[in-house]
Amino acid sequence: MSKAFMIAAAASGSGKTLITCGLLRLLKNRKLNPASFKCGPDYIDPMFHRTVLGVESSNMDLFFADEKLAAWLFSENSAPYDISVVEGVMGYYDGMSAASDRASSYHVASALDLPVIMVVNAKGQSLTSLAVLKGMVSFKNDSRIAGVIFNNMSEKVYSSIKEKVKEETGVEPIGYLPRTKGLDIESRHLGLVIPEEVDSLEQKLDKLAALLKETVDIEMILKIAERRNMPPVSAPRFNKLKGHPKVAVARDRAFCFYYKDNIELLKKMGAEIVEFSPLTDEKLPDGSDALILGGGYPELHCRQLEENISMRSSIRQALENGMPCLAECGGFMYLNTAMEDMEGRMHSGVGFIEGKSYRTKSLSRFGYITAYACTDTPFIKKGEGIRGHEFHYFDSENCGDALTAAKPVTGVTWQCMNVKRNVMAGFPHLYYYSNTDVPGRFLKAALEYREHREER
Repeated sequence: MSKAFMIAAAASGSGKTLITCGLLRLLKNRKLNPASFKCGPDYIDPMFHRTVLGVESSNMDLFFADEKLAAWLFSENSAPYDISVVEGVMGYYDGMSAASDRASSYHVASALDLPVIMVVNAKGQSLTSLAVLKGMVSFKNDSRIAGVIFNNMSEKVYSSIKEKVKEETGVEPIGYLPRTKGLDIESRHLGLVIPEEVDSLEQKLDKLAALLKETVDIEMILKIAERRNMPPVSAPRFNKLKGHPKVAVARDRAFCFYYKDNIELLKKMGAEIVEFSPLTDEKLPDGSDALILGGGYPELHCRQLEENISMRSSIRQALENGMPCLAECGGFMYLNTAMEDMEGRMHSGVGFIEGKSYRTKSLSRFGYITAYACTDTPFIKKGEGIRGHEFHYFDSENCGDALTAAKPVTGVTWQCMNVKRNVMAGFPHLYYYSNTDVPGRFLKAALEYREHREER
């Protein structure tokens, strides 16, 4: 079993993402082979780790997956690596509702038997930072908090309080990160910018890793990471199809939001994955049996997507001919008749789904959902559900009504997802492991499409 630990904090904005990135770079500089995991449904941080840091990254979410499945996925995704770093989400104990720790970072740490290193934002504090830490440790008898890194703390203050950390809290003092200008990562309307767009990021990360090398006890972190002792977990059951359907997956600057587990599940079920770019390629890959259009930033590339007429025609013709397609959020917007860019200008989309997508002033229908089929569809049958989430500043004139989205805590519902021919498209980002029949039927439809295509 590889070493593993979690980086968590009392609140968002405490510096856990910055410290996680710095530690991952520091571990790589030590010639270790780390993997990273992000708690919650965020797909941007894992993409960031994968592309910029060269560290394989996955999501770990206890709404999408139950504890047993999460433990197996963690084991699968961490097995090839020397050490796994799990970045928490929000405040450590904050879960799906204000009064619940379900699906919180604490819940994940407990389910995966992870030791936790707490990041305490000590800006404007000295001894009070120990009170904050002590409160986090004592809130639960099994808090799992094993160490602490103080953010925004000077060397002088850290030297003064270091000896009192373990005495007052029982937690190992691991180090500190002083306030340093120039290490921030720019934000955009969906969170962190995509990795290719961060100026001088490599230099920033090298600077951060060099700083942490001097201020953090990496040997203590490695020692803490050895404390995990998770028993083996059996693999979930799912059907593997023969025939290896060829699934074209859009991946470029416009379409880049994918859960690694979704793509890996398709492979485990027998699919051959081939990536292509709706921005620059002329048409779908030859021999494609199915299509996946993920989320991303199509609104930033509307003109280029519109001007690639041959690709839009290739996709529309394939879908009209019955090619199975799953399209989520930005991918769904691309299938609309038209989509608005960030300047309010409309551009032609694929046109397979009637309607225009347009920008809104705030997040629309934000959060976890379970989407239930209102009637039998090609991929999901009446009454069945699949879990996912919505996160978008755009909306559409035609969001679809084939499924009903229900929020898990409040029970608020709305209609979602267009189903047309063999296409299921809408704003929800779906997590395939929550109902493996959905990707299974999708791949079966892909093989049937191949048979019909070859007959023509």
